Amino acid sequence: MNEAPIRLGVIGTGLAVEQLHWPALRRMPDRFVVTAFADPSPEQAARFAAYSGLDGSRHHTDHRDLLARDDVDAVLVSVPIPVLYGIARDALLAGKHLLCEKPTGTDEEQARAFLDFEGEFPDRIVLVGENYFYRDDIRHARALLDDGAIGKLHLMAYRRAGQMVPREGRFNGTPWRRRPEYRGGVHLDAGVHDIAQIRMLCGEAVRVHGAVQWANSTIDSPSDLALNLTFASGAIGNYTACYSEVPVPPEPNDMRLYGTEGVLVLSGPEAERRVTLTRADGTTTTAVFRGIDNGYYGELCDFADAVQHGRPVVGTIAQSVANMRIVLAALDSAEQAAVVPLDTPREGGVPLWRPLGAEGLFDGLPGEREISGL
Repeated sequence: MNEAPIRLGVIGTGLAVEQLHWPALRRMPDRFVVTAFADPSPEQAARFAAYSGLDGSRHHTDHRDLLARDDVDAVLVSVPIPVLYGIARDALLAGKHLLCEKPTGTDEEQARAFLDFEGEFPDRIVLVGENYFYRDDIRHARALLDDGAIGKLHLMAYRRAGQMVPREGRFNGTPWRRRPEYRGGVHLDAGVHDIAQIRMLCGEAVRVHGAVQWANSTIDSPSDLALNLTFASGAIGNYTACYSEVPVPPEPNDMRLYGTEGVLVLSGPEAERRVTLTRADGTTTTAVFRGIDNGYYGELCDFADAVQHGRPVVGTIAQSVANMRIVLAALDSAEQAAVVPLDTPREGGVPLWRPLGAEGLFDGLPGEREISGL
C-alpha cells in the first residue's frame, strides 16, 4: 500500500518471539522494520540478534531506554505475565502504539487496569495478542457458522489433553510458568486461547460451573479443569483441559459443535488443521490447512492496518479481558462449588477478521488450504 514500514521495538526476546512472532514478522518487511530490542538477558539478546540479523547496538537492557528512542513507532511486548502490565503502561506513556502478549495481567484487578488504558490513551492503538482470533481454520469455521451451515448450535464439546512436564527449550520449561505468580497457572496462560476459540465459535457465555484437580507435581497450579458453560444463545457446552504429569496415549483433541442441521468438527495437529462439516443429509465437507495458520501473521496485519489506516482491531483489550474472565470465573466456581454468572454482553462477541480490502477470508495470506466436498 506504499506506506513506510512501522518502526517496531521488541521488548522481551524469549521463546514466544523466537518461535511465534519472529517467523511472522520476517514475512512482512513491507509492514514492519525492527529498529530496536530490549531484554535484560545478554544471552537472550545475543540469540535474538543472531537469528534476526539486527546489530547488537540496537539492544537495550532496560526497556525504558528503548521507549525513549525516536525511531520506534510501536512496540511488541512479550514478557512474563507478572510484569506485562507495567511495561505495557510504560509503552503507552511513552507515546508508542502497543501490541502485547496475553493475558491482560495476573488477576481481575489488573484486567480492570488494562481496560482503563482505553480511556486513558485514546490516541494509541492497542492490540492484545490472541492468535486464535486470526487462525485460518477457526475463521473458516466461524464463517460456516455465520452462514448457518449447522443451523442453531445447541451443544459444544471441546477437549484438550496431553502430557506437560517441564523441558528445557520449551514453553513449559520456563521457570515463571512452572511456578506462576498469577492465578490459574497454565489455564490462564494457555487456556485463554481455548476460551478465545469457544467465544469465537459459540458466542458469549452467561454462566459457568467448573471443577479443578491438582494432579501434576511439576507445576504449581491446577492441572485439570472441567468446565460447563451456558451461552447467551441458549446453547450449552463442556470444555475439558488436562495437563498430565504422566504420558497420555494418543487421543483426539478436538472441538465438536452440534447444531440442528449439522455438526462441525475442528481437529488435527498444528501442521495440518482440519474443519469437517457434516450436514443433515450426511454429506461431508473437509477443509485442510497446512503450514502457516496465520494466527500471528494475521494479528500483525490487523495491528499494522490499525496503525496505518485507523482500522479497528479485533484483538482489543476488552476481548482479551473477556477471555480471561471466563478462566477466572471457572476458578471461582471450583472454589465455591457453585455456578458462577458472567456479567458479559449477550450481543457483539468476537468480530470475524478479514484482511483489509479482501473479499474472501484468505486473500493475500500465505499458507496452503484445501477444501473438498463443495
